[in-house]
Amino acid sequence: MMTTLPVSDGAAPMKVPLLLRMLLLIALAVPLAAGATPLHPGASDTTGSLTTSTAHPHHRKLHHVRHRRRARVRHHARVRHHARAVRVSRHHRRYYRHRRHRYYERFTASSYSDSQTVGDITGGEDPIVRQAAVSALGDMNGTIVVINPANGRILAMVNRQLALSSGAEPCSTIKLSVALAALEEGIITKDTPVYLGHHFHMTLTQALAHSNNLYFETVGRRLGFDRVKYYANLFGLGELAGYNIPGEHLGVYPDHVLPASEGGVGRMCSFGESVSVTPLQLGALVAAIANGGTLYYLQHPQTPEQVADFQPRIKRQLNIAPILPAMDIGMADVVKFGTGRSVLANFKEFPVLGKTGTCSDHGTRFGWFGSYADTPYGRLVAVVFLEGGRPTYGPKAAELAGIFYRNLEEQHYYTTLSPNPPATEPVTPAIATR
Repeated sequence: MMTTLPVSDGAAPMKVPLLLRMLLLIALAVPLAAGATPLHPGASDTTGSLTTSTAHPHHRKLHHVRHRRRARVRHHARVRHHARAVRVSRHHRRYYRHRRHRYYERFTASSYSDSQTVGDITGGEDPIVRQAAVSALGDMNGTIVVINPANGRILAMVNRQLALSSGAEPCSTIKLSVALAALEEGIITKDTPVYLGHHFHMTLTQALAHSNNLYFETVGRRLGFDRVKYYANLFGLGELAGYNIPGEHLGVYPDHVLPASEGGVGRMCSFGESVSVTPLQLGALVAAIANGGTLYYLQHPQTPEQVADFQPRIKRQLNIAPILPAMDIGMADVVKFGTGRSVLANFKEFPVLGKTGTCSDHGTRFGWFGSYADTPYGRLVAVVFLEGGRPTYGPKAAELAGIFYRNLEEQHYYTTLSPNPPATEPVTPAIATR
C-alpha cells in the first residue's frame, strides 16, 4: 500500500510506503517516551522539551549524610530518655526502700504520762523554778533537772524516779565529752577541717550544730578508746554525780571498747553505744562547761533548813577553760540553726547553748537536751530527758527547754540569780564508778 506525503507548494507529491511511515513514527516516539521518565529521584523534566536533567552526585551524597545524621540524633535521644527512666526508677526504688526502712522501727513505750511528779521531794526546791519545769514538761514522759552551775545546787527535779534512775544511752549528747577530749588533746581546734570522705570536710562548730555522726566517729577513732574513756570518767561519766542523794543510780561507762562489728569506738563517740548516762551526770558536765571548768557534786536540799545551810562541794577542777570558747560557739549554733533550734520557738530573750540527742533501744526512744541559759545576771542549767515512742526525740526536748526558760522569764526570775559564791575545797567522799 502506498501513501502520499504532503510537500511544499509547487512540488510534486511523494509516494511513501505505509510501512516506512509507521517506522518513522515509532522512531520519533521512543525518545519522547524516554525523556518523560526520570532516570532517578533527582532528575527533572522540562515540559514540552526533550531535554532531561539529573541531580549532581554531591547533592545525592549530602542527602544521605543528613538522613544518617538525623537517624543518629533520634537514636541518641531514645538512649538518653531510656537512661533517665532507669535512673528515676532506681531513685524511686531507693527512696521507697529508705522510706520503708525509716518507718520500720516499732516503739512500745508511751511518750506520755500523768504521774511524773509522784514521789518527788520538793521541800528544798525553788518553787518558781519547779513550777516552770512542771508546766514545761506537761504530760510528756520525762524529767527536767535544773541546776545552778555556780554551786551545784539542784533547784528542781521533776520526776525524781526517772532522774535518779540508771539512765539511758546518751545518744548525741556524748559528743560533748568527745569534743572536749579532742580539744584538750590538741587533735582538733574549732576550725580544723576533718576529712569525712568524698572531698567533704567539716569543722567542730559545724559538727556540733548539726550533730554529725561521721565527724565524731572519725575523731573518736583518732583519740582511741583509752583516751576517750579517760576523759569521759574525768568529766564525771561512770560516777555518781550527786552528793548523798538518796536513790541515785550509776550510769555505766564500759571498760572495754565496743566490738568492731558493732561500730567500735566510733559508734561509742557518735551515739554513746554501750554507754549509759543519767540526767544528773549530763547536768553536772553541762554545769562544768557553763561555770568555766568546776565539776561540782550535785546537791538536792530536801528542807528549807538544808537550803539555809547549803555549801557547794567540788568534785574536781577541770582544766578546760582555754578550750571552752571553741565549745561555746558550737553549742550556741545548735540552738541558732542546728538540731536544737526549736528552743527559739518559745524563748529568744537570752542566748541558750546546748546539745540534743536522739536514739532508741528495745522499743523505747530517747530524747535529750542538755543546756544552759546565758543571762546577764548569771547562768542556769536545764537538762530535759524524755522516754517514749515516735513523738520523743531531741528537738522535742529542746522545745520543752525553751518553754521552761520562757516560763522563768515571765516570772522575772533571772534577775534573782547571783554571782558565783566562793566554793569550798574539793572533797573526796567515796566515789562509786562503774
